[in-house]
Amino acid sequence: MAIDLWITDRNLVVQGDPLAGWRDLTAQQHHREPGSGTVTLTAYPDVMAQLQPGNRLVVVRDRQIWMAGPMEIPQDYEWDLESNTEPGTVTVNFTDDLALVAGRLTYPEPAKTWNAQNPAADVTRKLAGLGGAIIRQLVNENCGPAALAARRIPRLVLAPDSGAGTTRSLTTRLEPLLDAVRTIAVPDNLGFGTRQIGDQIQFEVYEPRDLTTTARFSAGLGNLRRVKFRLAAPTATSELVMGGEDPAQQTGEGEPANQRIYTEVPSGADADWYRVEKLVQASGKTDDDGELTQEGVLALGNDNPQASLETETVDTDDLKAGRDYRLGDRVAVVLPTGLTITDVVRSIQLNADGADQGETVTAVIGNSDSTTSASLVSTVRDLAYRLGQMEARG
Repeated sequence: MAIDLWITDRNLVVQGDPLAGWRDLTAQQHHREPGSGTVTLTAYPDVMAQLQPGNRLVVVRDRQIWMAGPMEIPQDYEWDLESNTEPGTVTVNFTDDLALVAGRLTYPEPAKTWNAQNPAADVTRKLAGLGGAIIRQLVNENCGPAALAARRIPRLVLAPDSGAGTTRSLTTRLEPLLDAVRTIAVPDNLGFGTRQIGDQIQFEVYEPRDLTTTARFSAGLGNLRRVKFRLAAPTATSELVMGGEDPAQQTGEGEPANQRIYTEVPSGADADWYRVEKLVQASGKTDDDGELTQEGVLALGNDNPQASLETETVDTDDLKAGRDYRLGDRVAVVLPTGLTITDVVRSIQLNADGADQGETVTAVIGNSDSTTSASLVSTVRDLAYRLGQMEARG
């Protein structure tokens, strides 16, 4: 395996030769989130000259771009007399280009500058259509080719529309762009991200694949490194969604005293646990297009029974990240108990000690954030039961 590190400017123009004297590289891709990475470099003058604000770091693995994006901390320099590390070292923190998308808000009127926005407090941006098309439109009009010139991300283009997702609607106003994108992506189980292809940054929306019959991990196959699970009570079993108009905003004569709309979205988990209610504010939204129900479903994603299952895998010759599976794909893991679970690839991390040293690629499968679906709760319960049975037999 060969890894090269390059620096480009924001227009993807290469700034010099590949970086020399690097070590301790970590480059982690995340599902529906910007990536993260660090690398330590020898602070040669020609290296320092490239590590400038606004420039990007590109990680190339086997002639393919693994990750590319802006440097968040381009220079974290250190030198001391005792270590005698002439000319010192510099650590770089970088991310991928999805972080540039994350830096935008959803304008109520994206065709207008900030100073020209409608002063009315209830102006929102409303979109409807297939989930993938809504996501593409959000990105296009807030930071893509259709955005105002000052808001465009240089060299950003949209991948062709794949027709992904189901029919949905979205109402948004001045929220982080990626939050609005996830509102559509999560219910439709869509993946999205950026990739540098040639001299362009391509934003794509895709449907993750079911690879449970071909991408399998186990201790016996030599590609399963660690398993961790946890089970806890839900933080809410019924989302009480309150939408419609806010009475405090009503000033016109003859208006009804109350235009609130109430929708309850239950999870059914109270049958196993106990009832816990949570209020979800969704002012300005109605259930005409199912928006209130969608808000409740999204809230349940965070409040469901707190089951988490995290496994860590490693690349082998037979099964490699990027080649055989990618972020968001559903794969199978055979646990030491014999139970087979299927879950989503949440992150993929590349580690390398240096240009001429070894490298490892690991993937985290499952959710380590204790927020997951009822099916995984059942899996974790089954796993805990089997472990208990093994203990009893022992």
